[in-house]
Amino acid sequence: MQRTDSNFCDDYQTSEGVIPQAFFLILPSSFCLSPMLKPFLTANWRYLAMLNFAVDPKILAPHVPAGTELDFHHDKTYLSVVGFLFYHTIVCGLPIPRHRNFEEVNLRFYVRKQPVRLAPDTWRRGVVFIRELVPKIAIAVTARVFYGEPYLALPMRSAVEDKDGIVRAKYEWRRGNKWEHLAMEAHGEAKACALGSHEQFITEHYWGYTARGERTSEYRVEHPRWKIWPADTFELKADIATLYGEKFVEPLKAKPASAFIADGSYVEVQRRTTDPEPDLGFTA
Repeated sequence: MQRTDSNFCDDYQTSEGVIPQAFFLILPSSFCLSPMLKPFLTANWRYLAMLNFAVDPKILAPHVPAGTELDFHHDKTYLSVVGFLFYHTIVCGLPIPRHRNFEEVNLRFYVRKQPVRLAPDTWRRGVVFIRELVPKIAIAVTARVFYGEPYLALPMRSAVEDKDGIVRAKYEWRRGNKWEHLAMEAHGEAKACALGSHEQFITEHYWGYTARGERTSEYRVEHPRWKIWPADTFELKADIATLYGEKFVEPLKAKPASAFIADGSYVEVQRRTTDPEPDLGFTA
């Protein structure tokens, strides 16, 4: 059994509304503003526990960034709770001490964008995050500043085992004095997702979209296709209402559409771009 317990705050003091000293570890990432430096981030994402729920599109509609639309698979759209490991993380070509290996748990849904109008084969399929949990304050601050993503830093720990044909993954986070978790167990060999399958739909959205006021930023996430283990057992134990909001309680308490563990791979997150300001129709 491999177990990690991330060092929350990394000996830096912080308070609400104050950027912690840990942020200064990653100030060199400001050089990412140069178009000559990319990708923004590289890492290995491993053992992605993916718990997926069909959801009423009306619940997600207020969160859809401008210029995108909900993505459907067989007339359904999905909400996913995903926990995984970051390994060997590098930001703008720089390995940041004590910020290379850590957990993330996120809640996300799926959208698509047509960058060239009236070109039906140019859809970019991506994800939008409702909440992202990490154990490193500096990582959370960087993601909010550079990408506008809804990150929250919490104490986290994980236990991952891949041995003798059994794969177990458990990702935990602490709010107050209470630990919450996402856990899965599977067996056998990981297999490729069938083309056109639900599993391929969930794992192969290669863009990230973030609402930034009336504008939308996008970034590409590059990785090979992942193999998966269908989960034999799974558990999401959390106070959904206080973590994600009351409207997500019903869909996340329902029977999941699927649960599986993806093996993961090396990943590159490219620099974000932002749509231009909307045309308000004014003329000189």
